Amino acid sequence: MQTETESLPPPSLELAAPSIGPLTISNRAGAIANHDTEHELPTYAHARNAPAPPSPIVAPRARPATTGAQGSANALAVEAHRYLETTKAKKWLSLFVKSRAGTTTSLPVFYESDVIAGRVELDLDKAEGYKAVTAKIQGGTTFVGQEEEIFLKEEQVLWTPSATESKLRGKHSWSFSFSLPADVSVKDGELGKKGTFRLPPSFSERASPAYIDYKIIVTIRRGFLKVNQTLVTNFAFIPSIVPELPSVLRRLAYSDGSLLIGPEGDPQGWSVLPPVQIKGTLFNAKDVEVTCTLALATPLCYAVGSPIPLVITFTGEDPHALDVLAEPRAIQLLLRRSMATGLEATDDNGARRTDNHFYENSGMAYFWPSWEATAAPNKRVLQGELELPRDLKPSFKFPNFTIRYTLDLFPFKAAGFTPTPGTLTEGKYPLYLSKPVDIATKQADGVTPHSYAPPGYEKPKDVDYIKSLGVLENGNQRFLAHGHTHV
Repeated sequence: MQTETESLPPPSLELAAPSIGPLTISNRAGAIANHDTEHELPTYAHARNAPAPPSPIVAPRARPATTGAQGSANALAVEAHRYLETTKAKKWLSLFVKSRAGTTTSLPVFYESDVIAGRVELDLDKAEGYKAVTAKIQGGTTFVGQEEEIFLKEEQVLWTPSATESKLRGKHSWSFSFSLPADVSVKDGELGKKGTFRLPPSFSERASPAYIDYKIIVTIRRGFLKVNQTLVTNFAFIPSIVPELPSVLRRLAYSDGSLLIGPEGDPQGWSVLPPVQIKGTLFNAKDVEVTCTLALATPLCYAVGSPIPLVITFTGEDPHALDVLAEPRAIQLLLRRSMATGLEATDDNGARRTDNHFYENSGMAYFWPSWEATAAPNKRVLQGELELPRDLKPSFKFPNFTIRYTLDLFPFKAAGFTPTPGTLTEGKYPLYLSKPVDIATKQADGVTPHSYAPPGYEKPKDVDYIKSLGVLENGNQRFLAHGHTHV
């Protein structure tokens, strides 16, 4: 993966909005009253019940993806205003900050390497003997039932008493500027050794066991035995995660709108996974065996808002079994997100317990007959895609809190087919295969992916991506009752 600082997509974050005007405390988990506690893997009923896609007689032209991943580089031009009021509704302390947010009332948004610049204004009716006025940016991770762990803190003193100005009265204005670092030094693991980690994205979801918050904090220090005044606004941080360039042939297909070439014609553009043997019984009458080979477009890092190109091939001696398993609606290929918390979060081989590892589905692949496939009694080839939502959280690795993604092939939902026990990978949910992939925040420069689904094809409808299976299955009510507050 590469890093860049321009052309990130417009943000679409599920973050608790700050209060506009007088700051209030909101309960981020207050809306979590009812949850679906279904124990089996979500089945994407909309996708299953969709009509089978038509077999294209003529190779379809590529169509632009519904949501492109490029977006415009929105300048730091939208100014947010947060303030505190007196009992007479006079704004006496104000914070102004310019960001990439879409509107002045939206949560301020900053990308990697942005400069957070703004000003603090004070309007006092009478002289006040303050000790200092400061501005600070802060980033921290909060786990349910625990204190926030701060990993980023930078502070600037805007004013202190002097011989010429021992007290403040009337109107005052001070500017501040902070450069967001690319990485931070944080303790990791049981030994607590410090390591350098990329600054993680903001993360806030209902019923989540962990949150990552960024804040701008203005503090009026009042001295000994007096309560300080603070003005706080959260902001969203989006790292610049960019995939490597795809193969030359895929870039040409994207640029001129032509069809993608499959693994045989463009071997550099695909990662062909080891074949898996699909064994089972067909209509309780005969044992069948089909070889299934999945190919993923390379590199294995995909930008939000774009489709993941896929090719799946079935071979076998029984044409009837091939037809049953190669039915597009039967294929259960899901993108799954795993959230790891605790001391082993950054360890790719760490323990995966139900209290520190949480899964949820983030998308489902859809397939149609490949335009490249030639008629053969013992072979079926399907082309497919998995469309990444624009608000999908990117992959990141950070101490005590890491987000990973995998493409997982689950047992086929094929009419009349029963898989043979013991032919699947053991685990909570038996799988035929699982392949780690990374999710990026923007597309590589000059690359505009297209959807190649045939015209009129009904894609899987959106599902609730915020159901964390680990939380719901464990029945761990401390997560559901979490009242994470924001100011």
